[in-house]
Amino acid sequence: MHSPHDPYVRVRGAREHNLKDVRVDIPRDTLTVFTGVSGSGKSSLAFGTIYAEAQRRYFESVAPYARRLIHQVGAPAVGEITGLPPAVSLEQRRSAPGARSSVGTVTTLSNSLRMLFSRAGDYPPGAERLDSDSFSPNTAAGACPECHGLGRIHRTDEGLLVPDPSLSIREGAIAAWPGAWQGKNLRDVLDALGYDVDRPWRELDAKDREWILFTDEQPVVTVHPVREAGRIQRPYQGTYMSARRYVLHTFADTRSRSLRAKAERFLTSVPCPVCGGSRLRPEALAVTFAGRTVAELAGLPLSVLAEVLAGAGGGETARVLTADLLARIGTVTELGLGYLSLDRTAPTLSSGELQRLRMATQLRSGLFGVVYVLDEPSAGLHPADTEALLGVLGRLKEAGNSVFVVEHQMDVVRRADWLVDVGPLAGEHGGRVLHSGPPEGLALVPESATRRFLFPEDGPDATPVREGRAPSGWIRLTGVERHNVRGVDAAFPLGVFTAVTGVSGSGKSTLVGQVLAGALADRQAGEEPGAQERYCATATGLEAVDRLVQVDQKPIGRTPRSNLATYTGLFDTVRKLFARTETARERGYTAGRFSFNVSGGRCETCQGEGFVSVELLFLPSTYAPCPDCRGARYNPQTLEVALEGLTIAQVLDLTVESAAEFFSGTPGAERPLRTLLDVGLGYLRLGQPATELSGGEAQRIKLAAELQRTRRGHTLYLLDEPTTGLHPADVEVLMRQLHMLVDAGNTVVVVEHDMAVVAGADHVVDMGPEGGDRGGRIVAAGTPEEVAAAAGSRTALYLAKALRR
Repeated sequence: MHSPHDPYVRVRGAREHNLKDVRVDIPRDTLTVFTGVSGSGKSSLAFGTIYAEAQRRYFESVAPYARRLIHQVGAPAVGEITGLPPAVSLEQRRSAPGARSSVGTVTTLSNSLRMLFSRAGDYPPGAERLDSDSFSPNTAAGACPECHGLGRIHRTDEGLLVPDPSLSIREGAIAAWPGAWQGKNLRDVLDALGYDVDRPWRELDAKDREWILFTDEQPVVTVHPVREAGRIQRPYQGTYMSARRYVLHTFADTRSRSLRAKAERFLTSVPCPVCGGSRLRPEALAVTFAGRTVAELAGLPLSVLAEVLAGAGGGETARVLTADLLARIGTVTELGLGYLSLDRTAPTLSSGELQRLRMATQLRSGLFGVVYVLDEPSAGLHPADTEALLGVLGRLKEAGNSVFVVEHQMDVVRRADWLVDVGPLAGEHGGRVLHSGPPEGLALVPESATRRFLFPEDGPDATPVREGRAPSGWIRLTGVERHNVRGVDAAFPLGVFTAVTGVSGSGKSTLVGQVLAGALADRQAGEEPGAQERYCATATGLEAVDRLVQVDQKPIGRTPRSNLATYTGLFDTVRKLFARTETARERGYTAGRFSFNVSGGRCETCQGEGFVSVELLFLPSTYAPCPDCRGARYNPQTLEVALEGLTIAQVLDLTVESAAEFFSGTPGAERPLRTLLDVGLGYLRLGQPATELSGGEAQRIKLAAELQRTRRGHTLYLLDEPTTGLHPADVEVLMRQLHMLVDAGNTVVVVEHDMAVVAGADHVVDMGPEGGDRGGRIVAAGTPEEVAAAAGSRTALYLAKALRR
C-alpha cells in the first residue's frame, strides 16, 4: 500500500490497445516525455490509460447524470493506478476552423476586449451603453446588417456571368448557369417568358440582358418542352431564377465543394461598403477606448495592442480589464505569436500557429497540482519556436504541475526530467516499457528505437551521405502576392528533393500549398498560369510537369465508416476473395454482401459502422461500440463465411503487417499492403476508423494510395510537413520512399521543420525572417550547406547542427 503522499504515479497492469500488462512508475512534478515509434503504445499509455483514468475518476465525483453518460464511453483497461492527480488534456485538435473563427475567438481574447468596450469604453454623448455582444461581428446585435458580420460582400457583373457574348443563350452564353437539366430548364423558362434564346447575347436589348442576369423576380410560367422522338414530355410549371441569384444562392448554401468553387469563379469579393470591412454596426463603431474603435484595436498586432492597452489609463474598471487582457496577451506573445492580430481569420493560420494559440489559452488557466497531458506540442513548430514552447512547459512545471508529453522531437526529449520509452516496435511488436527513468539511462537500452537518435554520437550514422542531385529544370514564380508573401520571386528546381523551411507563419504553406500548387493546377485545367492575379504575376517552367499530386493532412473521412482499407481500394479485393469462397457461392453471396456500406450483410443496428453515436447532452457526442455486433459491423450470417479461417470482421481487424503475411501471393492485395508498409504504417488495422487516425497517418495513407498507382510522366509531389507525428525511425522509412520518387525522375517539394529531413534535401528554400508581417520573404535558398551558412536566417543555426550530426 502506497502512502497518500507517494510522489509517483504508479500504473499497474495497463492493457489498453497493444499495451502488454504494463507496470511503470512516473514521478509527479516533472516534465516527463513518452517516446517510441508510431504505434508503439505511448499514446495508449499517456492518453488511453493515465488521462482516461483521471477523467473517469473526475466524472465519478460529479452529478449522477454525468456518471451515467460517461459510463458509456468505458474505463481504460488497467489494473490499478495510484498517486494520480486531476488531469488536463491538451490534445491536437485536427478540425478545420470556420471562416468566422479568428485569433480572438480561438484564444477568447475577443471576449475580454468586448467586455472592456462595453464597461469602460468612451460613448458618444447620449448614447446607450451596449452589452458586450454588440461588439461582436458574430452576433445579430453586433454584425453589420449589409455583410452579416463577414466584412466583405460578393458581387458579380455581366462580364463574369457571360464571358462570350457572341454565343446565344441556347449555345451556353450564360456560363454561370448550372449544367444538365437545371440549366436547360432555365433556358426553356426564358423561352416561355418570350425572350429570344437563339440570338447572340450581344444583340439582345440591354434592358433584357439586365433582367435575365440580375432580376430578383422569380416568375412562374408553363413550359412546353420540345418533343423528342420516343419520349413523352408533359408541360410543367417552371420558376425562373436570375444568374446572379443562382450564383449567390449556390455560393452561400451548397455543401458541395465543387459547386461552391464553380460559383466563386463568377464572383468578386470586395470590402463591405457599409462597415468598410470592420464587420460591425455603426453603434458599436461609435464607441472608443484609448482613442480607437474595437475594430481598430482588433486589427493591431498583439505586441502593439499590449503597448496601447498598457498606456491607456482610465478608471478602476478599465484597469482591472486591461490587466487581465495584458496578462493573457503575454502568454501568446511568449510563444512567439505577437505578430498576429485578433481579427486574423483562423483559416489563414498555419497549423503551428493554431496549436500554440490553443495551448496559450489552456496554459493561462493558472491551475496547479494537476497533470497536463500534451500530444506532440512541438508538431508543426520550427526549432526556434520549440525553444519558446519549452520555456512555457518549464514554467508550467515550476507552478506545481506535472507535465506528461507524448513527443518525437529529440530536442524536447533531451530537456525532459523523466523519460518513458515504449516499444520496441509498433502494434503487436510494441506495448512494453523499455525504459522509465532519466533520459541518459536510455543509452543502456540497446533494443530502443529512440536510443540512436537521442545519442547519435554513440553509434554509426543512420543514413549514409548522399550526393546532391542536379536540377533538370526550374519552375520560376515572379511577383507572388498572397497573404503575407508580398512581391516575392521564387524558384523551385525540378527532378530534385526540395525542402521549404522557416518559422511558423513565415509563409511556407502559402508559397507552396497555394501559389505553386495553384499555378500548376491552373495549367492542368488549361488556364494561363500567369492569369491568376491572386497567385503570381508570371510562372514559367510548368510545362515540364505532367502531373501534380498534393498530399495534405486532412482526414481521409469524417466518420468510422471510412478506413484505410476502403481508401486504398484494398477492400474491393478482399470482398471479391470472400465472395469466391465455397460457403459464399453456396449461399449466393456476392462481393456486395461483404460491404458494410450497403444493406444485406451488414449489421443494421449500426448501419455497418461498428459504432453508434452517443449523445452526451452537455458534452460533445462520442462513438461507442454497437451493442448488437460489438463492433464487428456485420450480421451473424455474414460472419459465418470464412476465408482461410478468418471472417471478414477478423480480416478488418488485422494489422497491415499481419495482413501482408495473410494475403501473401494475392496480387490485388499485395501491392497496396506493401506500399502501406513502405510508408511505416504496418501497425494500423485495416478497418481502423478514420476518426482514430492522426493527420500524419492520414497523409501517409494518401501517399501510399498514390505510390501504388502506375506512374507516367513527370509528377510533382507537394507535401505539407509529412513528418508530423513521426518518430525519427519512421521518418527514415518515409524519406526513403520520397527519395525513391525523385530517383524515378519526379520532383518532391516538402514544407518541413525536421532539420534531419532538410539536411538530406538537394535544395532548401528558407522563408522568414519572422512570422506574419515580419516574414513572407525568402531569406536564403540553395544547398543545405549554403543555407546553413546564410546570415539572417533563423533556420541556419539548427540546420548547421543537423549537418554536423
